[in-house]
Amino acid sequence: MTRLFDLCFAFFGLVVLSPVLLLLWVIGWFDNRSPLFLQERVGQHQQPFVLVKFRTMRPDTASVATHLADASAVTPFGRFLRRTKLDELPQLWNVLRGEMSLVGPRPCLFNQAELIAERAALGVFSARPGITGLAQVQGIDMSTPALLAKTDAEMLSSLGLWDYFRFIFMTVLGKGAGDRVRS
Repeated sequence: MTRLFDLCFAFFGLVVLSPVLLLLWVIGWFDNRSPLFLQERVGQHQQPFVLVKFRTMRPDTASVATHLADASAVTPFGRFLRRTKLDELPQLWNVLRGEMSLVGPRPCLFNQAELIAERAALGVFSARPGITGLAQVQGIDMSTPALLAKTDAEMLSSLGLWDYFRFIFMTVLGKGAGDRVRS
């Protein structure tokens, strides 16, 4: 049932928000000449997929988890995108393609071995990764792998339609800070 909602919301979101997406892409082009950020992530059943986001860091920034990146790598426009969570909008394409869900555990990088091991032990990879979820609205990020995996597993064990919509609305209303960048 949630897959049907994912498809409908992703399709309509991309159509309705296309002017906003275009505007953000143009501003991103002027900000760093590379407005989209593509990165291989760990998907359902630990299969790789390419995540699409608006770029918030300089193009020459190392491909590491956000909490390991230097704060100076974030561009001024990138700070705005992160604060408003607008950098996540292109992931609607990943949702439409079936690589992600609107709600699920945030997809990690393949070099985050500790998080991958924790999630694998708890069966988290049985679900599609998501744009938002319980950990995100609670402000838990990838800097605490065991807590994140535990929270993801807790969410998946009881995820129903009510929680699906609740996490989406909480995210839209600004709950959760997103992944921290080290100072």
